[in-house]
Amino acid sequence: VNMPNLMTHLKKVSEQKPQATYYNVDMLKYQVSAQGIQSTPLNLAVSWRCDPASTDLRIDYKYNTEAMTTPVALNNVQFLVPVDGGVTKLQAVLPPAVWAFPNPRCSQGSLWGFHTGVGSLLARFQLSEGPSSPAPLAVQFTSEGSTLSTCDIELVGAGYRFSLIKKRFAAGQSVDCTAHPCSA
Repeated sequence: VNMPNLMTHLKKVSEQKPQATYYNVDMLKYQVSAQGIQSTPLNLAVSWRCDPASTDLRIDYKYNTEAMTTPVALNNVQFLVPVDGGVTKLQAVLPPAVWAFPNPRCSQGSLWGFHTGVGSLLARFQLSEGPSSPAPLAVQFTSEGSTLSTCDIELVGAGYRFSLIKKRFAAGQSVDCTAHPCSA
């Protein structure tokens, strides 16, 4: 840590917020590239069934505790799926999902917290201009209390201390569904 730069930053923040009793400073931010399915906290498989009148979508998931230094829940999990073919209705969904009209993206499980387990998300889209074409699935989530790497931080020296260290990660990944084409 460059202590003169840190002191300059803290002085600037204290001038902006003189009433604050403490200041949060991001000390370390980094990106980690996933090294295969074993390093991702949420493993996914997607299948599509496309007919002229409807599209069935199945997302199988498995929570992977081995990917984290300390297993913690995945929060704000969202599956974003673009579905073409003139979607008119979303039905027969397990669990309930939100369909964002007119933007053709389905946000499933947006309030879920994944702690353990294996499961599936199911959706049927009624179409006016089908069939649909498979598209990449994107999943986003956040987590607090762990990291996806073994990177850690330590403050060495007298006169300074960390009052709080927050570990968190956020992920956004895509699954290429074109490998699983629609079956008629």
